[in-house]
Amino acid sequence: MDINSLNDKQREALLETKGPLLILAGAGSGKTRVVTSKIAYLIEELNVPSWKILAITFTNKAASEMKERVKNLIDKDVDSMWIGTFHSICVRILRKNIELLGYKSSFTIYDRDDQNTVIKEAISDLDLNKDIFKPRTVIGEISNIKNRGISPVEFIEENKSDFYLNKIGNLYDLYQKKLKQNNALDFDDLLIKTVELLRKNKEIRDFYTNKFEYIFADEYQDTNGIQYDLVKLISGENPNLTVVGDNDQSIYKWRGADINNILNFEKDFPGAKIVKLEQNYRSSQNILNVANKIIKNNSTRIEKKLWTSRDDGNKIIYREFPHSNEEEYAVINKIASLRYKGEEFKDMAILYRTNAQSRGFEEALVREAIPYKIVGGLKFYDRMEVKDVLAYLRVLNNPDDNVSLARIINKPRRGIGDTSLAEMIDYAEKNNISLYNVVTNIESYEDLNLRSTKNIKSFGNILKILKERAGELSVGKLFEEVLFESGYIEDLKSQKTIEAKTRIENIEELHSNIMEYDREGVELAEYLNTLSLLSDVDKTSEESGVNLMTMHSAKGLEFNTVFLVGLEEGLFPTSRALEDEEEIEEERRLCYVGVTRAKDTLFISSCRTRSQYGKLTPAKRSRFIEEMGDTIEIIEDKSRNLVEVRDYNEDNNREFKKTTRFSGVTPNKKQTLVNKNKLLDVSVGDKVKHKIFGVGMIVQKKEKNGDYEVVVSFDKKGLKKLMLSVAPLKLVE
Repeated sequence: MDINSLNDKQREALLETKGPLLILAGAGSGKTRVVTSKIAYLIEELNVPSWKILAITFTNKAASEMKERVKNLIDKDVDSMWIGTFHSICVRILRKNIELLGYKSSFTIYDRDDQNTVIKEAISDLDLNKDIFKPRTVIGEISNIKNRGISPVEFIEENKSDFYLNKIGNLYDLYQKKLKQNNALDFDDLLIKTVELLRKNKEIRDFYTNKFEYIFADEYQDTNGIQYDLVKLISGENPNLTVVGDNDQSIYKWRGADINNILNFEKDFPGAKIVKLEQNYRSSQNILNVANKIIKNNSTRIEKKLWTSRDDGNKIIYREFPHSNEEEYAVINKIASLRYKGEEFKDMAILYRTNAQSRGFEEALVREAIPYKIVGGLKFYDRMEVKDVLAYLRVLNNPDDNVSLARIINKPRRGIGDTSLAEMIDYAEKNNISLYNVVTNIESYEDLNLRSTKNIKSFGNILKILKERAGELSVGKLFEEVLFESGYIEDLKSQKTIEAKTRIENIEELHSNIMEYDREGVELAEYLNTLSLLSDVDKTSEESGVNLMTMHSAKGLEFNTVFLVGLEEGLFPTSRALEDEEEIEEERRLCYVGVTRAKDTLFISSCRTRSQYGKLTPAKRSRFIEEMGDTIEIIEDKSRNLVEVRDYNEDNNREFKKTTRFSGVTPNKKQTLVNKNKLLDVSVGDKVKHKIFGVGMIVQKKEKNGDYEVVVSFDKKGLKKLMLSVAPLKLVE
């Protein structure tokens, strides 16, 4: 092993073998190489037995990679080294010692489905309202309480006067008792019980602190309170502890990570040393300049500055688009251009703040026949909530669609079980009628003796109401009625989880998409046909396609070219963070992570108007753009200054009571189109130029809601429908 291949700071971290050490590793600074080299050095040069080394990671993949790299560095057996995730290390300790806590060593580890079953039993045992105490929500609440180190008795006592929280405490208590009866632990318990074991039993604690002469903890900025306690307990007094992390990449506060664990390392471990890895091996200097400029605005951090021996590289381009549709087209157009110049699709990535933003980019990629893949998530139209809501529309369009009807009959839950559904399907087939017919006329079929007849009738009435309105309303209005009558959004809101909020955002994005079709007068059948074609992508080609992902999913990855999109106040940083400086700092760290994923080229963009909740809303560029200062080149759109806010819900206007329940937005009862710009004076036959689509001819023009819709035949892009107030068109003489 040649330690001289490391840079000065990496070598310093490797040779610091005694006492506590924090390796503050900037993005792309080679932290994994340093850690694996240090472990190899301890075994090869200092003759430390591999079984005396403990290395804790956050993922099984990281653990496997670390072990493999150590094996490749030295010619010694390292299989006896303890290396794994927090949970896997805890399982090893508990299997040997959990009997001291009153469990058998053969304990079962319950996953989310198992937890769901136990919580359902507890809710039933306590005779609680299943609509108020939903299993998913209760599990999340209990997990949060556990990770704050609060026992059931303490929580119940703290919340005597709060009915809901007091009952959550009762459920927590009964849940833990049921787990104990089943000799089972959930994933939170694996850590909690290990910490409890080490605290209560000095003999066990001493055994492990003596066993492990050297301890490594990776991604230390992402540790929560329980994980911190575990590291502290197992390290003991005067530990040879090496933790690796980057306070500037702490982006998981929402799931319990505590940035103070890394910021307070010197205080928690007296005599600790800090080595900063600031040389970056991934990005050009221009990209690093942007990252450094952003992150220096955070006050809660240990100062460091990334640099590289690479050249400055390409300029960092920022562009503000009039509308989110134009942002999507411009990004995809640039991707096509880069591919034409030789860059592979797999080396490009579009990064956004929320999963819902993927929809527009996916559709644009499909239209241009560009392969893509969603990293860390499902394609937009494959997401459960999107498929659920579209299934309602499919049933209203085609009542004979038994598959779609079976999908929604108990979504949200309305007490219609699988057995009742199976009997109705069987009855429909034998009598040569549709499932829809059975559901909407359940009382007419007296020979169908079902326990859930009352619930089926209630659902059938909902379908009848919606079917009646389907012939009168536009697709957008019908969509709102579906959400209201079905109770789908209300059910998600009641869950009060991050996952539920994300699902609501995706449904809101679908609403915005539908409203775009509404403006063109597209009917329900045509809309559903269009979607079927859009979402029918050849899945065999997606492995080598353009990468789409949230910035959270991008952590740890790198790409030659990165498009950082949607940098607008309220979107990134998210609106939930605007009132809390700590939250803003986390959003800023997330922006830093996004920027540092780029190796060679970085494009940044935002919009002045964005489709949200089915309407165009004005957007203000993100504060992060201003903070980037002179490190980016701003391309101004000087051809127009789009200031209008347009409401396409004028037609069939009602009091929006359904929309209010859905989006949380309360528009005025009567809104009118505001158009402060002079529309381009064009006629059929005029030649025009579009910024993205190129040169074309006006082939149709008609007035629409105080605006003009034109159809343009573009030389290279075919026919496109555009609104004059939005489209960046110029007359060509």
